[in-house]
Amino acid sequence: MNTIKVMVLTICIMCCTGCAPLLVGGVAATAGTGTYIYIEGELKRDYHFQHDEVWNACEKVFAQLNATNVVREKDVGKGKMSAVIEGENVWITSRSRAGALTSLGIRVGYLGDRLASQRLHDMVAENLAK
Repeated sequence: MNTIKVMVLTICIMCCTGCAPLLVGGVAATAGTGTYIYIEGELKRDYHFQHDEVWNACEKVFAQLNATNVVREKDVGKGKMSAVIEGENVWITSRSRAGALTSLGIRVGYLGDRLASQRLHDMVAENLAK
């Protein structure tokens, strides 16, 4: 039980100091940009692109996958999208960070599907590379 408390405390400290924790098999490690972090069903990653570029790449992914029931909420430096893709609900959140850095979180299904979220992140990255 003490081991779990130490791990949770370590993760909390890392979050407060700006280091993002990466949970892999129950072991915490720090994650830099370009590295994924999976927390509570949402797969997050930072992209070295402006917010509008990342937003447009997400729009392209939704179009490529024939998403339905698309809802968009975009403001300066942040946004949310939701849709249904292949019968699954998908939520995307984006937030501009310092410089040309954008954080993107993707959740597929109510409980989260890491592999499906990874697939969508891969498609976003492909659209950004074009």
